[in-house]
Amino acid sequence: MEPQPRTLVSSDPPDARGLRVGVVTSFYHAEITAALEAGATEVFVESGGVAADLIRAVAPGAFELVPIAAALAARSDVHAVVALGCIVRGETRHDRWLAQSISNALAALAASHAKPVAFGVLTVERLRQARERAGGGKGHKGREAMEAALRAARAIEAVRR
Repeated sequence: MEPQPRTLVSSDPPDARGLRVGVVTSFYHAEITAALEAGATEVFVESGGVAADLIRAVAPGAFELVPIAAALAARSDVHAVVALGCIVRGETRHDRWLAQSISNALAALAASHAKPVAFGVLTVERLRQARERAGGGKGHKGREAMEAALRAARAIEAVRR
């Protein structure tokens, strides 16, 4: 009988040892996205990863995260991808269409490559809310996205064994 993958629990610490992770960060709302990237990097290193094993790319805006994440996911030496961005609601419904298309495309990308593509894109009403979610009182989406990517990469590794 084949061994079954072990069950992960949320208290298991993320493990970045030996992993290469692509991180694509939107330049739009750079104050916020730089904080998201810094948090993601901290988690990677705190989890035993080597900073040189992060492959960083910059996207002009949130919509462009998708093709750059696709290029990273297509690399055989990349175990996971983290997409970081910030979409702030404007006067129209543009933000909803943008967020929906990005989340759907990143999910499809993860499924087609069988690699984690973590969604670290904030979708907020105001920049104040983004600051709260990029290391403020409401948590840190960059850290959360990297933790999710690392845990998912290890889970996929276990399933493939």
